[in-house]
This record gives sequence, C-alpha cells and structure tokens, in this order.
Amino acid sequence: MKTVSLEQELNPWEAQAARFDFAAQKLNLDEGLWKILRYPQREIIVHIPVAMDNGTLEVFTGFRVQHSIARGPAKGGVRYSPDVTLDEVRALASWMTWKCAVVNIPFGGAKGGIIVDPKKLSLSELEKMTRRYTAELIEFLGPEKDVPAPDMGTNEQTMAWMMDTYSMHMRQTVTAVVTGKPINIGGSRGRREATGRGVMINCDEALRKFEMSRESTRVIIQGFGNVGSNAAKLMADGGYKIVGIAEYDGGLFNKNGINIDNLLEHRDRNKTIVGFPGADAADPRELLLADCEILIPAATENVITSQNAAGIKARIICEGANGPTTAAADEILADKKVFIIPDILANAGGVTASYFEWVQDRQGYFWKESAVNEQLEFILREAFEDVVHFSDTHGVNNRIAAYMLAISRVAHTIKLRGIYA
Repeated sequence: MKTVSLEQELNPWEAQAARFDFAAQKLNLDEGLWKILRYPQREIIVHIPVAMDNGTLEVFTGFRVQHSIARGPAKGGVRYSPDVTLDEVRALASWMTWKCAVVNIPFGGAKGGIIVDPKKLSLSELEKMTRRYTAELIEFLGPEKDVPAPDMGTNEQTMAWMMDTYSMHMRQTVTAVVTGKPINIGGSRGRREATGRGVMINCDEALRKFEMSRESTRVIIQGFGNVGSNAAKLMADGGYKIVGIAEYDGGLFNKNGINIDNLLEHRDRNKTIVGFPGADAADPRELLLADCEILIPAATENVITSQNAAGIKARIICEGANGPTTAAADEILADKKVFIIPDILANAGGVTASYFEWVQDRQGYFWKESAVNEQLEFILREAFEDVVHFSDTHGVNNRIAAYMLAISRVAHTIKLRGIYA
C-alpha cells in the first residue's frame, strides 16, 4: 500500500478505501463493480432544530449514509458524538456492508450520526433531537429499507424513541424498523452481550488454531463500554486471565488477573474504573504495549497506528471496535507475525444478533437466549473458518481476506441482479 501522511492514516474513510482497493485488486474485481462498491449509494445530511430546556433553539447536524442495499436492507448504528464526521460515517457504513457479507447475513451497510455531546443534553433534549432526526429520515428508513441500531452515545432508549417516531408516522407499530430495542418492545434476548460474546467466540477460534488454552491466555482490553465490559465478563467467566483494562481516563493492571465482577460493581458505583482496589493503576497507552497473548481494542478508531504498532507484544489482536488499527499499522503488525482478527469479523456478533432481532420482529415469535447464543456461535465460527481459508488460499492477511470474501459476495449479488438503467 502507498505511503500516506499521519492525517490520511487517521482518516477512517481513507483507511477503509485503502483496504478495499487492495482487496479488490487481489480479486481482479471488474472495474465497473469496483466503482460501484467503492462509494456509498446515498449520503444524507440533516440539520435538526431542537427546542432546548432553557427556551433557546439549537440546530444539530446529523448524517445517514447508506453504502449498499444489494444484499438486503441497509443496516447500521447511530452514534452521538462531538467527533462525528461525514468521512467517519462513510467509513462505518462501508464496514457494515463488508461485515454483514463476511457473516453472510442478508443486509447491506449503513451508518448514522449526530454531531453532539449527549452528556451535555437532558433526557428531554435527547428525545426531541432523536425524534426529529428520525422524522427527517423517515422516507429512507424501514424494515425493508434501512434498519438503525445503537452505537457510541446511543442505547436501547434511543432506539425506542426512533421506533415510536417511525411507528407514529406509519400509523402502526413497526418494531422491525430498528434493532437494539428494549426486550418488552420487540428486542432480542442476548443482543446486549452479543458483540462481546462474538469477540470471545473469535478468540476461542484463534486459540483452537494455535492450540492454546484459555487458562494460559493473558488478555488486555482497551475500552470498558458495552463491548469491552461484556467481553471481559464472558471471557473471565470462561477461564481467560484478564490482566489489563484501559479506559479513556485511566488503566488497570494485575498480572494475576482482574476480578471482573468486582470491577463492574466498582464501575457502576463510581462511574469509572479508576481507583479500583483490585489492580494497580496503569497508563492506558502503555497497556496496549504490555505483555499479553490477546489484545482487544474495544473502544474507537485509530488506537493502533504506525506510531505504536512496533511496540505491541500481543500474539493475537481481536478488534472489538470498528477501525481500531490503521492501514499503516497493519503492515508493521504483519511483519511482526501478529494474528489479527479484523473488526468486520471480530465485532460482527452485534449485527448478527441484530439480524436475529429483525427476524424475530418480522416473525412475531421470539427465541430463548440459548437459541440466540447457539445461532450466533454457529455463524461466527463458520465466518472465522471462511476468512482463514481465504487468507491461506490467497496468501493475504486476515483483514484483506475478510475484505476479499465480503467484496466477492456483494459483487456476485450485483452481477446476478444486474444494473437497472
């Protein structure tokens, strides 16, 4: 891949495009299909007026990008963050296309976001903003069009507001318009833990490949939100030794393993992991470079870059977050023979369980949690095998193999459908 500046390296759209181009080249993808798949199908920008609690009016900028609907309705989260950009949303939408194709579920890719710090808004202001954002996008959403889900800064309540707003406009209850909802309004059991569970399933597959055991595997997790905390809890319960946790405001390290149940209680009580008595304080940036068998970046993009990749000691990196490793860092890690489970496979447990939720809403029949987890494990194990097989067959790393697998599936669908003109 070509040399780029640090600014380009950290641009998620540029990073995604670099991986796509390389994988498409390896596939000898038809030039026309290359052009179709490289860019989003639709990009929507909305400006959302909100009557604030103090009587003033504020206008927030929101996005929804639909990258592909070739294999089914667009699917992807909505994030609320002051750092949201159109390039980021574009990249995340395209990653969703590839992620759904890697696990072979019938969705395309989309992503949404609003430039806002949700911590600075009251519950009432968040509800007004969410409902107006949904209303502005109403003609583009629907169970057969585009199905949002929670992401950074959003949650089950956000999805309940979106579902209700859409339903009011449709004059009927449409539970399948979003996923990640509360269970009593059409949510799925096991959905909240699914991304973290998927991380563990992928780690289990990597251990099987390298003939390693859970008990002798030290794990460091960067990010202790929904993905990181659920992965930590499930993996600790399963016998993995969680020796490090890194968060934005501090880190923890205990070579003998951190008691995750106690840490979760501490976090819920104090709203931070800092000050937990069962581990030593540690610099979160240095934890990424500490000794371990598995490193799980589970927070945000661009955590592993050309600036720190050479210092990583983990044998396996399992990407719980979207885009945590830059393209430049990939090349350094490849030279170090680090086994990377790429984001579009590693964190696909969430969208897979969202697919189950969508299916259940459309059936009007809801599954036991054990059935959700069983189906999740089956799909992710099969996807892991497919990616590793592609990697071995084509002589590329796992990330490019995952892209090649996904691109080939989407391109094949487009060729079968043809181009409407």
